[in-house]
Amino acid sequence: MTLRQVVEEIEASTGLRAYVHAQEFDGGEVGVRPDDSVVAASVFKVPVLVEACRQMAAGELDATRMIELAPEDFPVMGSTGIAAFVDPVSISLRDLCLSMMSVSDNRATDVVMDAVGLDRINEMLRGLGLTRTVLEGDCAALFATISDDLGMGTGTEFDLLARGEEALLGARALDAERTNRTTPRETSQLLGRIWTEDGIAPEACAEARRILRLQVWPHRLRSGFPDDEILVSGKTGTLPFVRNEAAVVEYPDGARYAVSVFLRTPSPATVSPRFDRAIGEIAAAAVAELRSA
Repeated sequence: MTLRQVVEEIEASTGLRAYVHAQEFDGGEVGVRPDDSVVAASVFKVPVLVEACRQMAAGELDATRMIELAPEDFPVMGSTGIAAFVDPVSISLRDLCLSMMSVSDNRATDVVMDAVGLDRINEMLRGLGLTRTVLEGDCAALFATISDDLGMGTGTEFDLLARGEEALLGARALDAERTNRTTPRETSQLLGRIWTEDGIAPEACAEARRILRLQVWPHRLRSGFPDDEILVSGKTGTLPFVRNEAAVVEYPDGARYAVSVFLRTPSPATVSPRFDRAIGEIAAAAVAELRSA
C-alpha cells in the first residue's frame, strides 16, 4: 500500500489524524498534509539541541561547564531525567543536552534554553529558512499556559485531564498557532540538515547526531523498523491529544531518510500503545514508498 492508503486506513480504524513527511537525503519525498502547522510538543527540543550544539561548537558555550542546580532551580512538570530529581545535582551542559533528548527531560531542556536563549533558537530557524517552525517558550512556559487556560494554579504538578477534554482542547498548548509549532516538512528538513551538515557547522552536526542516536524509546517510530541493522535516531513528543516522533532512519545500504509523523488523537490518554504503533506503521510505509521508487 502507498503511504496515503496506510494513513487513510489507520485514520479510519482509530479516529486519529496524521500529518506526515518523509524525504530521502539523495532522492524524493512523500507526505500527507506535510505543510500543515502542527503542535510540536517535545519535538521542539530538536531545534533547541541544534542551537546549543552550534553555540558549543563556536565556543560561545562551554560544553563541559558544570551547572549546579538546587531542587528549587528550574522547577517544571516532568517524570524523566533531572526533572524527577529531588536532590541537588551537578551536570555539564553537554550532558544536559543528552538528557533533554534521550529521555525528553523537561528540566534539562529549560536549563539549556536559558543558556542558549529563545531568541537565538528562532533566529537560527529563520536563517535556515524554516520560517514556520517557531518556539514560543520553554517547558515551564508551555505548562504555565495550560495551568492558566484551565485555571489550575501555578504548581509544577497537576492533572492535565482533571478539567475534562473539552476544556483541555481549548488550551493554547494544543493550538498549533499559539504554541511551539512546526510542520512535518520543516522538521524533516531540519533533521536532513543535521545529517548532511547543510548550513550548520560540521562539529555541531556531529554532536547533534551523537545525541539523537541515544534516544531510549523504541515503541513509536522505531517499531516500524524492527531490524538491528537499521539505525533510528529521533525525538518523541507527547501532550494530551498529541503524539509525535521525528527521526532519521539509516539503512545498511547507505540510504538515509528523515521521517516526521505528527498525530492528533481522539483520546487524551498518555498511555496508548495503538497510537504509538501507528507512528511506526506510518513511518515504515513512508520509507517503503521512497525505497520502492
